[in-house]
Amino acid sequence: MGAATDGAEIVKLSKEHAEIRPVAEAVEALAKLAAERAGLEEMAGDPDMAAMVADEMQALDEKLPVMERELALMLAPRDKDENASAILEVRAGTGGDEAALFAGDLFRMYQRYASLQGWKVEVDSVSEGEMGGFKEIIASVTGDGVFGRWKFESGVHRVQRVPATEAQGRIHTSAATVAVLPEAEDVEIEINDSDLRIDTYRSSGAGGQHVNKTDSAVRITHLPTGVVVTSSEKSQHQNRARAMKNLKARLYDMQREALDTARSDARKSQVGSGDRSERIRTYNFPQGRVTDHRINLTLYNLARVIEGDALDDIIKPLIAEDQAARLASLEEGY
Repeated sequence: MGAATDGAEIVKLSKEHAEIRPVAEAVEALAKLAAERAGLEEMAGDPDMAAMVADEMQALDEKLPVMERELALMLAPRDKDENASAILEVRAGTGGDEAALFAGDLFRMYQRYASLQGWKVEVDSVSEGEMGGFKEIIASVTGDGVFGRWKFESGVHRVQRVPATEAQGRIHTSAATVAVLPEAEDVEIEINDSDLRIDTYRSSGAGGQHVNKTDSAVRITHLPTGVVVTSSEKSQHQNRARAMKNLKARLYDMQREALDTARSDARKSQVGSGDRSERIRTYNFPQGRVTDHRINLTLYNLARVIEGDALDDIIKPLIAEDQAARLASLEEGY
């Protein structure tokens, strides 16, 4: 790193160093512990030291397998986008106005969680619901490890509750879809200008007179794939940059999905297939219950989960399940 002068090269090496350093430190710590145990074995023959050595060896024998497992997890195959920033998309599904309100609740949950992690959230495009919430909202979430934390959030989220507009107090079921796409770096996706159609139009969303009276919103169509992205903030220049970032993320996600399909056998052992139509979670408000169907996890702290404060109570078990599957795959390889 000290010999590098190019900025992009320094960034690349810094990322690689950040990934390798914990592994190197874990190997060193494990080697030190193993050497310490070998030293204790030599001392075990001394009758005066036998009792003390036995206690210390027992403590090390309990600690060594834990450290070996942690190191094995570090060495197991992992998603190369684990530390990437991400594009978050939340869309109302079945349920009309209630679905839009639920989509709003989900977005605020992720926004609150991101704030707690110190991540930056920037809204790229938004379509508001008539009674509140969002028909669709797309945001860029920048920070270390965003995709790694949220990659299992993609899918259909279902809500069961009594809508504010329900006079009879009946429970309704609505849904919203969430998609989390890793943000693609420039070196990963190349887009030819000839493959793009770029249109500007007048935003009809909220944003004040300036947005509504100028053609500042940007729509980019990727002609080979038909992928369309938009951004509708005040600055046309900023909108174009955000839309391009979103487009790269979508095209990169399509590449990842094609690769995952080719590895379908391996995907059977993963927590989620990434299928956007898969129902992954149910939020039952009358019972204060949230259930993740992929790992049969049920919690009764829905209020704290939907506020983002306790979302880790679901995210961490999902990550642990995926790690266990990767570790088992690694052991089978041996």
